[in-house]
Amino acid sequence: MIVLINPNSTASMTEAMLATAKETAPGAHFEGWTSNEGPPAIQGRADGDAAAGPLLNLVTKASAMNAKAIIIGCFDDTALAEAQSTATCPVIGIGQAAYHMAALVGRRFSVVTTLAVSTPILEENIEAYGLSHHLAKVRASDVPVLDLEHDPEAAVEKVVQEILAAERKDDVGTIVLGCGGMVGVAASAAGRSKVRLIDGVRSAAHIASSL
Repeated sequence: MIVLINPNSTASMTEAMLATAKETAPGAHFEGWTSNEGPPAIQGRADGDAAAGPLLNLVTKASAMNAKAIIIGCFDDTALAEAQSTATCPVIGIGQAAYHMAALVGRRFSVVTTLAVSTPILEENIEAYGLSHHLAKVRASDVPVLDLEHDPEAAVEKVVQEILAAERKDDVGTIVLGCGGMVGVAASAAGRSKVRLIDGVRSAAHIASSL
């Protein structure tokens, strides 16, 4: 069993990430858990801090149930270090997985995320993973996380426009989709962008299933 934990309380986002993980690694058994005590979305440090305690409780529960791996389904990699020190199985963040995948397949990558408040967190994470030399830029598309759920057509279009801007300006062959709620963006960008798009949920599902 691989447990994908959504640190926010939006169950529809959990369901979308779970469906993507199952599609990516159909031979693995995934469960999707929603942190009902977390904030509705994680946008910045305050939300991440609020999400950490309930998330770690779920990590402890999944570990006690002998999960083979745990995926933290937030691109900020919320409380990842604490979760890794708590669990008896591998714990993978979807941001962590996407950055490493991007570094494997291309010289430089940019990240397109939601709001600017998340940019410093993602930059710090990339530096902590030792991948800053691969990073061109973290770009905010000015899309609140929940807009990807509530107004997906308009929200995805804004994300795609930022992808196209990164393609024109950043000298990259790979762009990382910087939000767990962006699992449908790659399909919308197909035929419009020539760069490789890396999704964190798919990356984490590949890695977790291989473990």
